[in-house]
This record gives sequence, structure tokens and C-alpha cells, in this order.
Amino acid sequence: MADPHPITGALFDSPVPPGTGWPDDPATAATPVARSATDVARLAGASSDLPALDARITVCRACDRLVAWREEVARTGRRASFTHEPYWGRPVASVGTTDARIYVVGLAPAANGANRTGRMFTGDRSGDWLWAAFYRAGLAASPTSTAAGDGQRLIGARMGAAVRCAPPANKPTTVERTTCAPWLAREIALMPEVKVLLALGGIGWSAALRVTREAGWTLPRPQPRFGHGATAELTRPDGRPVTLLGSYHPSQQNTFTGRLTEAMLDKVLATAKRLAAT
Repeated sequence: MADPHPITGALFDSPVPPGTGWPDDPATAATPVARSATDVARLAGASSDLPALDARITVCRACDRLVAWREEVARTGRRASFTHEPYWGRPVASVGTTDARIYVVGLAPAANGANRTGRMFTGDRSGDWLWAAFYRAGLAASPTSTAAGDGQRLIGARMGAAVRCAPPANKPTTVERTTCAPWLAREIALMPEVKVLLALGGIGWSAALRVTREAGWTLPRPQPRFGHGATAELTRPDGRPVTLLGSYHPSQQNTFTGRLTEAMLDKVLATAKRLAAT
């Protein structure tokens, strides 16, 4: 029989249930659960603020394949070095300030990264790269992010993802991306101070364009193409401008091969800060 975590009470061989004391868990046993794409759209649209939205994201069960995968990893698919750790094993909410001017759109949690720790881009090599860069740019309190409750925080920024559950082989299906989109759309709608959408990779870029277009924003034509350092000027329905900024994803494939270097990422973050300050 598995031993419970000394703080949260969660078993090491099962996902963390809501309301058990996991650091930064926004949900409770009473948080409504989305079990279909229709539920996601309804509950996202009815979220009056970011804390309510975050809570609903973390208990979503709308995509059967993703639910099965994230929970299987939490029970039996963990890496040997994490055998004695409890796994989050749930969708991952965004991290960062509610009045952020920079919003970072990633792809999805990693199976043994955020799916383990419960915080976006935390617990894997991609996250190590990204948080170190945030710190160098003055956007994070510390150069490392190891676990929820470690004191790390973003400064003037917030970070989420196009898909909130860890997908098999890091590849969500088109249907899964579509089902998850209302969470991202509502989050951006609840962030009136945002001036920069920073997309990490092509999927994040496409997701940002999709949800803003469907929300009635004015987008350039033809549709802007993703690239490292690429920019596109978007306009909210009320006329306020927002810049979409692209960066290669800090995946190990990109960082190990030199397709993305520290200098390249630093330059993009410096651009994001400059645009957010205008």
C-alpha cells in the first residue's frame, strides 16, 4: 500500500485530489467539473475571475484520452527518480499575476514535469531553461522552479498553455486542442492589462490567433506566420492593441541542437518587456 504525502495526504501512486492541501491548489471538492466540450465552454464562460477559472481548469475531465494518460503516468508511468513523489496528475492552471502585461502561451504540461509538480513548465529541462530566462529578464523571483509552494513567482507576467493536460508523446489531437480552447479564451478575456501574447512554439501561436479571432479581435490578413521573433499586431474589440510575439519552444530538441539558444530567448523576452512597457 502506498504511503501518503506528509503534507497533502495524497498517495504516491495516485493523482492529487482537489482540496487536499497541495500547495497552490485553487480547487475544492465543490469546484464544478467539466466532462465534455460543451461543459468546458459553459464553465469557462461563466468564470467571473481568474481564480475561479484556474480552479475549474484543474478538475476538467472533458478529454477521455488525456484523463487516462495523465492519471496513468501519475500512477505507474513515473520516472525512477520520482518514484517516491506524489504526482499532481490533473490539468495544470496558469501561473503568474492577474494584472500581467505579458501572457505566455505554451503547448501543454509534460508528463513528468508539470503533470508531476502541478505548476506550468516546472520539473523538466524545458522549464529549467524557461525559468532561468525569466529570471535573467527580471520576470521571475528565482532562477529555478522545482515544485508548487517553493516560493517561485512570475513578475508582471502570467503563463498558461494551449492544452492543460499532459498529452501522450506531447501531441494533443486537434479535437483536444479545440476542446481546451475556451479555457485560454476566457483567461485572455479576464486579463485586460495584457499587451503581449508570447507564444512558445507554433501550437501556442496558432492557439492565440484562434481564440482572439473567435473573440472578435482584429487580426492581420493573411494570417501571420509563426517564427522565432515574429510579431503580429492584434487589436481588441475595444481598439486596444496587443502584440503577438513568437519564440521557439524551449524543448530539449530545440535547446540541445542550438536551434534555440539562451541569447535568442533572452532577446525575445527583452522584446516582450519593451512592448509591455509601452
